[in-house]
Amino acid sequence: MNKIIFFAVFIFLTKQLFAQDNRTICKQIDELNVAILNNAIDKSQAAKRFKKLILELGVNIPIDDNVSWVFPLQGYNYRAIGGTNGDGYNDHGYDYLDGNKHLAHPAHDIFIRDKDQDCLDDRTHRPVNVLAIADGIVIACSNQWDPNSKLRGGKYIWIYHRSLWLFTYYAHNQAIFVKPGDLVIQGQKIAEVGRTGFNAYKKRSPTHLHFSAFHLNSGTWLPVPYNPYRQLIYAKTQ
Repeated sequence: MNKIIFFAVFIFLTKQLFAQDNRTICKQIDELNVAILNNAIDKSQAAKRFKKLILELGVNIPIDDNVSWVFPLQGYNYRAIGGTNGDGYNDHGYDYLDGNKHLAHPAHDIFIRDKDQDCLDDRTHRPVNVLAIADGIVIACSNQWDPNSKLRGGKYIWIYHRSLWLFTYYAHNQAIFVKPGDLVIQGQKIAEVGRTGFNAYKKRSPTHLHFSAFHLNSGTWLPVPYNPYRQLIYAKTQ
């Protein structure tokens, strides 16, 4: 019995230590991401730093075998994606290290029913929840945004899904409910859809979630965009 108690305590303390390590690493990734966004760090230095931190983080994250997706907007499905058959996606010329100056649109804009642009669903009259597509860990986010800011993502979230070797990015949120280092489970509410961001804030822009997915490059360990339209089509609605 004493051995069982000892191992239970050991496992608990180990998990607590890993959680603390993860949070520390994620805070460092978050700070690095801000520096990259502001073009305040040399690209080569940023690349080396990002790889080092992601490698350190990967050691401590449990792997989940569940690889199916949940659609990132509660109560919606792929039919809310802008354009025709996902043709709004364009990753040509994108480089994560370009920060806020990056080119292209490596994302799908997923629109909600919000004709009066009050960030509430016109049918339910409630905010629309943004959901984690799979289990992961929050590596960067910002719950602050000034309308005078030129930051295009507004209030954003980056999640690293180790099981999928994937990053996901959720932008233009009204409010976010996670912080760097938080472990999230598939389908968990992480934010509410909003209109934050340099272009999304303007009246000409319908209210939407800007959703991106990025493979983990096996050489550089940087986010490399890919088109997740097929996964979004087959994602489970929650």
